[in-house]
Amino acid sequence: MKNLGMMPIIIFSVAVISLSPFLGMMNIPFCEIFGGSESALSKVLFELRIPRVLLAWLTGSTLALCGLIFQALFRNSLASPDMLGVSAGAAFGAVLYIKLGVVFSLFGVMSGLSLSAFAGAMAATLAIYAAGRIKRETLSESSLLLAGVAMSFLFGSLNMIIQYSSGYVDTFRMMRWSMGGIQIVGFYPVIASLPAFVLVFVVAFTAGPELDLLICGEDIALGRGVSVARLRKILFFSVSAAIGLSVAICGPIGFIGLMVPHICRKISGGGHRRLAVASAFFGGGFLVLCDTAARIILAPAELPVGVLTSCIGSVFFLSLLIKGKR
Repeated sequence: MKNLGMMPIIIFSVAVISLSPFLGMMNIPFCEIFGGSESALSKVLFELRIPRVLLAWLTGSTLALCGLIFQALFRNSLASPDMLGVSAGAAFGAVLYIKLGVVFSLFGVMSGLSLSAFAGAMAATLAIYAAGRIKRETLSESSLLLAGVAMSFLFGSLNMIIQYSSGYVDTFRMMRWSMGGIQIVGFYPVIASLPAFVLVFVVAFTAGPELDLLICGEDIALGRGVSVARLRKILFFSVSAAIGLSVAICGPIGFIGLMVPHICRKISGGGHRRLAVASAFFGGGFLVLCDTAARIILAPAELPVGVLTSCIGSVFFLSLLIKGKR
C-alpha cells in the first residue's frame, strides 16, 4: 500500500472538492455553475456551498499538517493538535465572549467570537511556553507536553465553571460551538483561515528534512547540525498559531490531526516533505467529505462535523490500539 504514491490522494481530494458543492439536502444541477443567474440555487451554490467546501478543505489541511508536525516533534505517532491545550484556550476565549454578551467584529472578516477564541488560543500558547521554560534554559519535549496537559485541564475547568454559571441560551451556544462546525456565509471566513494553512504548510515543507532527522532522535539531529532548540520553538509557535486560528473560525474539530498523517504514511510513504503535501490534500478532502455527510445524514437538520470526525476518529484510534501500533 505504501507504493501507491500521492496520486490517489490528490485524485480523492479534487473529486471531493468538485462534487461536494452540488450535494446536500437539495442537490444542485451542475449547469448552475455556468448559468450566472440570480436564481436561488445559484446563490446557495456561490454564497453557501462553495465557501463552505473551501473552508472545510483549508481547515482539514491545516489540522492534518499540524498533526504531522506534532507527531515528528514529540516522536509520538499518537500526538495530535489537541494535546497541548491550545484548543482549550480557544474554547475559553469563546465561552468568555458568549458569557460577557459583547458584540464586535474585525471589519466584517472575523466575528468577535472568532477573535476572542483566537486571543484565548494565543494566551494559552504563551502560558504553555512560559510554564515549560520554568527553571529551564531550553524548552524540552517533556516540559512542553506536561505544560500543555496542565493548561488544557486548567482552561477546561474554567470553561466548565463559566458554562455552569451561565443561562440556558448561553450554555447552549457554548456547547454548540464546542462541537465544531463550518456554517458560514460568504468568503470572508475562507480568507481569514488562509494564513493558517499557508503558515503551517510552509513550515512543514521547509522543515521536512529536519523533521526526518528529529524523528530519528534528538542526538542524531544535533549530530547532523540541526538546531533542535530553535526548531522546536519555531514548530511550537507556528503550529499553535495555526491551530488557534482554525479553531477560532470553525470550533474544535478533533482527530483530523491524528488520523490523516497515519493514513498518508500508509498510502504515500516518503519523508516529511512528501507527507506534508499528502497530508494537506487528504486532510482537506477528508474534512470536506465529513462535512458533506454531516449536512445530509440528519437533513433538514445538520450534524456538527466535529461530532462526526470524533466518531470516526475514535474507531480509528481503537483500531490502532487493537493492532498494537504506536
